[in-house]
Amino acid sequence: MPDPTPFYAAEWLNTERPLTLADFRGRVLAVEVFQMLCPGCVLHGLPQAQRIAAAFDPADLAVIGLHSVFEHHPANGRATLAAFLHEWRIRFPVAIDAPGEGALPRTMAAWGLEGTPTLVLLDRQGRIRARHLGQVADLVLGAEIMRLVLEPPT
Repeated sequence: MPDPTPFYAAEWLNTERPLTLADFRGRVLAVEVFQMLCPGCVLHGLPQAQRIAAAFDPADLAVIGLHSVFEHHPANGRATLAAFLHEWRIRFPVAIDAPGEGALPRTMAAWGLEGTPTLVLLDRQGRIRARHLGQVADLVLGAEIMRLVLEPPT
């Protein structure tokens, strides 16, 4: 797969400074793309992202969230998202996807994503290696992540 387009964050939560893909070079990166009003995101995607963060060494794998709102815009503001992350105990950094020119947020459109929840895996060089729309089994995902973790750094 080709090199990813950088993500376009309007703001960040759960981090002291804005992050870029370059901050994760040398580690595998799991990006959970979600909307807080998406049942599949709340019931499956975000809990899975939390399990991934707990299961892998942070030296090998980083997990971030990307809040990409393409519906129910008024109800998905920053303050509501901050409260949601606090209540659901989501501690990994979360970017708020920048508004796009069309219906989709900017990163979501640039990465060719179709909806939420989507889990995107990037290798140690920052290349998108997998996109999973909807649910993916933990064992399948764990094996996929381990293949990326075990690839020799270049």
